[in-house]
Amino acid sequence: MEDQEWIAGKHSLLEALRAGRTINKIWVAEGAQKHLTQPIVTEAKNRGIIVQFVDKRKLDQMAPGLQHQGVVAQAAPYAYVEVEDLLARAAERGEAPFLLVLDEIEDPHNLGSILRTAECTGVHGVIIPKRRSAAVTATVSKTSAGAVEYVPVARVTNLVQTMEQLKEGGVWVVGTDVAAKDEIYSGSSGNIFTGPVAIVIGNENKGMGRLVRETCDVLLKLPMNGQLNSLNASVAAGVVMYEVLRRRRAEG
Repeated sequence: MEDQEWIAGKHSLLEALRAGRTINKIWVAEGAQKHLTQPIVTEAKNRGIIVQFVDKRKLDQMAPGLQHQGVVAQAAPYAYVEVEDLLARAAERGEAPFLLVLDEIEDPHNLGSILRTAECTGVHGVIIPKRRSAAVTATVSKTSAGAVEYVPVARVTNLVQTMEQLKEGGVWVVGTDVAAKDEIYSGSSGNIFTGPVAIVIGNENKGMGRLVRETCDVLLKLPMNGQLNSLNASVAAGVVMYEVLRRRRAEG
């Protein structure tokens, strides 16, 4: 059903409850470890949410392929936001915008991992395209360990147009490209990272699209000292996010 989605796993569900996500019903596996499920049951009862204890096989059917840890919930669909909301979030905190733009990240595990690191590094929001991109699903929520409840995600029709609008608003758009001339650790990237910035991460296999690459203000690469010339998309994103955080802390 399009008007509902599933949340599976202790961390994902507990953070969804704490964040005030609309949860319709929770199923708990009979015999599930109480130290995993009791905090969820307690939180659910405090909010008046129905909790039903069922055979574990029912949960396996409801959330196939997911490590649900004995808890599954039926929730309202994930609420995407507008790009303006991401900028407003930064303004409310009195911080220079720090955004991520994901160009057709297709693996939901990569998206979940990126969101988890984004939450840890203070990213104000993530922008993804509506087409040819992983959406926020139960797999993404599980991989993000609940971070999806705290990092707003905007879905846009035209990524290039959105990047142009960010640039017009004074945000530097920085693309990550293995073929770039300068590294993220170069001195020239310092002022870029400490000011309003949007980091663009390309597709797992082909990197950034041509128009997306051409729209970036600057291209930077990660140093590669081994035999391989690229990192997993979520790992590369994490390295860049922490470098931005490091630069901002050094300046602050």
